[in-house]
Amino acid sequence: MGPPGGRGSPPARGSLQHLLLFLLFVGPFNCFATYSRATELFYSLNEGLPAGVLIGSLARDLRLPLAGGQHPGAPQPQLSFTLASRGLGGQYVQLDNRSGELHTSAVEIDREALCVESGGATVFGGAAAVSASSPSPESCLLLLDVLVLPQEYFRLVKVKIAIRDVNDNAPRFPVPHIRLSVPENAPVNTRLAIEHPALDPDVGTNGVQTYRLRENYGVFTLDVEENESGERTPYLIVMGALDRETREEYVTVIVAEDGGTPPLVGSATLTIGISDINDNCPQFSDSQLNITLYGNSSLGTHVATVHAVDVDLGSNAQITYSYSQKVPQPSRDLFHLDESTGAITLSSKVDGDTPGLHRLIILGNGPGCIPAVITVLVTIIKVMMRPPEVVPRFIANEAEGVVYLKELEPINTPIAFFTIKDPDEKYKVNCYLDGDGPFRLSPYKPYNNEYLLETTKPLDYETQQQYEISVVAWNSEGFHVNKIIKVQVLDDNDNSPVFSQQLIELTIEENNVPNAFLTKLHATDADSGERGQVSYFLGPDAPSYFALDKTTGVLTVSTQLDREEKEKYRYTVKAVDSGFPPRESIATVTITVLDRNDNSPRFINKDFSFFVPENFPGFGEIGVISVTDADAGQNGWVALSVLNGSDIFVIDTGKGVLRAKVSLDREQQSSYVLWIEAVDGGDPALSSTAKITILLLDINDNPPLVLFPQSNMSYLLVLPSTLPGSPITEVYAVDKDTGMNAVIAYSIIGRRGPRPESFRIDPKTGNITLEESLMQNDYGLYRLLVKVSDHGYPEPLHSTVMVNLFVNDTVSNESYIESLLRKEPDISIEEKQPQISIEPTHKKMESASCMPTLVALSVISLGSIALVTGMGIYICLRKGKKHHRADENLEVQFPLNGRINLHMLEKKPVEISNI
Repeated sequence: MGPPGGRGSPPARGSLQHLLLFLLFVGPFNCFATYSRATELFYSLNEGLPAGVLIGSLARDLRLPLAGGQHPGAPQPQLSFTLASRGLGGQYVQLDNRSGELHTSAVEIDREALCVESGGATVFGGAAAVSASSPSPESCLLLLDVLVLPQEYFRLVKVKIAIRDVNDNAPRFPVPHIRLSVPENAPVNTRLAIEHPALDPDVGTNGVQTYRLRENYGVFTLDVEENESGERTPYLIVMGALDRETREEYVTVIVAEDGGTPPLVGSATLTIGISDINDNCPQFSDSQLNITLYGNSSLGTHVATVHAVDVDLGSNAQITYSYSQKVPQPSRDLFHLDESTGAITLSSKVDGDTPGLHRLIILGNGPGCIPAVITVLVTIIKVMMRPPEVVPRFIANEAEGVVYLKELEPINTPIAFFTIKDPDEKYKVNCYLDGDGPFRLSPYKPYNNEYLLETTKPLDYETQQQYEISVVAWNSEGFHVNKIIKVQVLDDNDNSPVFSQQLIELTIEENNVPNAFLTKLHATDADSGERGQVSYFLGPDAPSYFALDKTTGVLTVSTQLDREEKEKYRYTVKAVDSGFPPRESIATVTITVLDRNDNSPRFINKDFSFFVPENFPGFGEIGVISVTDADAGQNGWVALSVLNGSDIFVIDTGKGVLRAKVSLDREQQSSYVLWIEAVDGGDPALSSTAKITILLLDINDNPPLVLFPQSNMSYLLVLPSTLPGSPITEVYAVDKDTGMNAVIAYSIIGRRGPRPESFRIDPKTGNITLEESLMQNDYGLYRLLVKVSDHGYPEPLHSTVMVNLFVNDTVSNESYIESLLRKEPDISIEEKQPQISIEPTHKKMESASCMPTLVALSVISLGSIALVTGMGIYICLRKGKKHHRADENLEVQFPLNGRINLHMLEKKPVEISNI
């Protein structure tokens, strides 16, 4: 141990060992002095907790000072906590040497494993022992000794950790089958202890609490009794009358349930056997038997057998037979009664003094019962002569009185000769055949008293196997003698196997498991022995994947069948017997493979494309979606639906016709992509999808839209100094259609102005340029009516716009120009098609070689005439306008309020799409 002044430094391991040696040496002498420094702490925790759960803090619970405690400025000791011994108990806890905190370790605590004894098992350093100071009878304690150092704080702390039980074990019966015997005369409320109660390692309410029967049959119930030690034993209580002869056994299940939350249960089979008591007595089925006995019967002849019945079991059902005291002794001497079997036999020879009638009263005796009574009346017929004799001599095979004949033997097959004679040679003897069967007994001439027994028709083993006939001889005094002959028919292989059905119709669902059972063939053979044993074989037309068990006739299929591959199978099977030569029969097997929904609907194409002209009428047929399903019936029925765009498009489920609910406008949307789903009628249903692309073909339904100039009232100032060929302005238009329907051509179809031919328009671009130099006389307002036309089919569409050009140096008076613009222009329309070079789409038909020359000459001639005519008209117009020149010039000289530059007008770009 370190010096006293060494506070705060951890004690050396050697010092701790010296301290333990010192304590062991001085302990016996100063135990009273050290008792005041010993402390006991008590903790409790549930079993099965994970590692790291805090059990308790020894420093806090002992109120020991720790470093950095109540007085941070004052020097604090460095405490050390150590387990006094590292036994098995230390594996369940972890002790922090500095803080004194006690935690659970990685080894899980199992209360049932630690406390194997009942009630108060305790662990001292890991060794189990019974603790006399346990807090309760159900406590399971883990005891630890902890040393606290340094010396000035030294103490030995005894830590008791109580392990609380949790409901982690279900009740369990020691045997799976419990048998209990109850006498059938047990009164109501009889209690019988069940010797194998359920066991539950848990304690308290977590142990077994209740028992119950799943089926009480209305005559049983359970009760539970608890002894002084707390053990609960189930008792079976009889609630109703029992009768072994009605029911000798009851089988039920006994269930044990604990009191945990939730409760756990265990069960075992309980067989209740009803033991027999002697509550029934012997009874005869008849009260009297009448027997006739001939006086010449030999000793030991069986007379009769009496039989009584007792429904009890074992010794309670043992019956003995005896004569009543009323039976006279001569009758007892003449007839012997077997007391065990009840058989009556002739025990003395009948002579002339023997009475002809005997009344035998026989008692059936049972233990503790009043005997049952039956009367046997025996009448003896006295015989004073010797009976006729019947001597057989067998021709057919005979053994021990049985004649063996093969079936199918021919008619009149001899069986035996019979010699009939009277031993006294006093009386005439006759004989006849008694019994059914194809047999005949006739005199065999020329001998007297000789008779031949023969067949009258072939025998059939399958019809009847045995015959019993009697050759009866009687004399003139009426005395009869019977000679019984048994005939056994021997079987021959004369029958073929017969199938129970000649046409065996079977069904099986496709996608069956391999080696699936189909049916069990059954054929019978009326022959016996090996000749009637039938083997089964497949016919040569049976597919290889069908198998037929030779012995049992079980028909199986070794592979999966696919209805879509083959729906029906038809082949033959054979049944062959084991006779020689073998006989066989044939049956036909038909197998229908039933459909299962194993095929999804299948579209003809994965992607469908349809070209539809725009403005197609609503609910018109756009196209047909073709889909198939290889399954049959309801599984092959296919329903089509539109997954997207269902507000515009609809599809005919039965025919697959795709329609649009409304007319479609390509300018709003040029194409549609739809997803069509096909769902079959199976359960569960299978489905597939296909992509549908609808492309709208453009038709010429939109005229060109002029974007510039924006108004017929706008105008543009053109300076007289503008050079010929200079661009003046442009007409800009767009067409919402596509292709040729959107190709725009510009042309001037009307002109008005001093010299209106001074301006021309480019038919492709719409650019307006100055053709000739402007003179002094060309000043004024020019109004050009421009036609904007597309090249649509079947008929082109057009729009018109007025282009106003004001030729002057300045714009001095806007109101004057606006007044001119408001006037309706007097313009003559020129129907002249714009000349735009467009590549032809069709080849021109070839003409004769002379046609181009004639056409060229005609064009030149017409052009010359037009040129001369035009020049004349132009000269006349020029002369006629000279009178108005001065007025027009005066009008231009009016001062204008401002100057407008129309070249600055914005043009909006328009996006045109062409196919």
